[in-house]
Amino acid sequence: MTHGTRTRSGYGIALALALGPAIALGLARFGYALLLAPMRASLHWSFTTAGALSTVNSVGYLAGALLAGPVIRWRGARMAFLLGTGLSAMAMLATAGASNPLTLFGLRTAAGVSGAVCFIAGAALVARVSPPASVRRAAALLSIYPAGIGVGIVISGAVTPWLLAAVSSPSAWRWGWVLFGGLGLLGFIVTMPAAVSCDEPPVRPSTRERWPLKQLAPLLVCYVFFGVGYIGYLTFVVAYLQGRGASPGFITAFWIVLGAMVIAGAFGWAPAIGRLRAGRAPSLILGVVCLGTLLPLVSRSSIAAIASAVIVGSSVVALVAAVMAIARRSLPPQHWASAITVLTVGFAAGQCLGPVLAGVLADHPAGLEAGLYASAGLLAVGSIVALAQRHLDGNLGDDVALGPALAKTGSQGAGS
Repeated sequence: MTHGTRTRSGYGIALALALGPAIALGLARFGYALLLAPMRASLHWSFTTAGALSTVNSVGYLAGALLAGPVIRWRGARMAFLLGTGLSAMAMLATAGASNPLTLFGLRTAAGVSGAVCFIAGAALVARVSPPASVRRAAALLSIYPAGIGVGIVISGAVTPWLLAAVSSPSAWRWGWVLFGGLGLLGFIVTMPAAVSCDEPPVRPSTRERWPLKQLAPLLVCYVFFGVGYIGYLTFVVAYLQGRGASPGFITAFWIVLGAMVIAGAFGWAPAIGRLRAGRAPSLILGVVCLGTLLPLVSRSSIAAIASAVIVGSSVVALVAAVMAIARRSLPPQHWASAITVLTVGFAAGQCLGPVLAGVLADHPAGLEAGLYASAGLLAVGSIVALAQRHLDGNLGDDVALGPALAKTGSQGAGS
């Protein structure tokens, strides 16, 4: 097989595997924002309860992040990815038939667990697609994979508001979950051959050697603040816009723009991530997300809301890429897995707090604005904390050139 053929095959596999994040995160996690308002009205929930349903999904994601490593060692990354993707789809279908709060909480927790396992195992498979020496190609492939989250957001935004408007029933939200689950099963069928075709990533033998956590402590803390702030925004911004009288058509446009910018942002931030050292890239991205979160609060215009979708959507995946790039640059290869696991756990822990915090504030007289202002404030704090991260050059392996490669790749339209 020629190099060109391998390259085309690698991109095709990465595109197919990206359906995993599209299902497990774009639909199963973020699609809830489109169904929150009708579920709350039909089931007579407070904003606190509605936020708690998102929180338990984040708790499940935290548990899944902790379980992903053992599951991959037990069953392999291919099986873990397929199990995570398939169970995410099944959890969405089961949510359509549930009414009891405890059952719904259990299903949303299960969707979080399966979503984390899917995402982490799929990332390991994508990293395995290209040779270790091909840094630029690895950067491009690893950018395609999280962009799948945006694909799921775009699809859900394109169909859900119209479905809810067409089904004039208090139970219209159930059809939303049926739609998400059906799309999830279809995506699972499409992605299965790609997953099976991948080589299994090597399993690192257990070791007592610990990675130097203190070196990346500011990065971990700012990642926690990001998890709290951004998930509060994504959980409640649609309900906030609907409360201001936004039409189904506008909600469709808003969510599609948000998802499309998630896809674009996976590539557009690459030059900055490659050039900025220490914690400056995460600090800049967090500041931009904070600005985007504030826009619909300081202005009630439709332009401000769409601008918010553009800014937030284009930046959220970039922050994940920036954090992972710093971890890879700062530590030797044997510490990458441990560092990324701890960073992901911190991020997931922040996501557990964000929705319920925003929901509690939303139930007070200030309403949803208070919760969204709190999200923006926490993002601002995270931006400041990120500046305390020092530049480190602990990576002595092939990926030491990841930063410059990201910049070069991003200038060609494909980055990390």
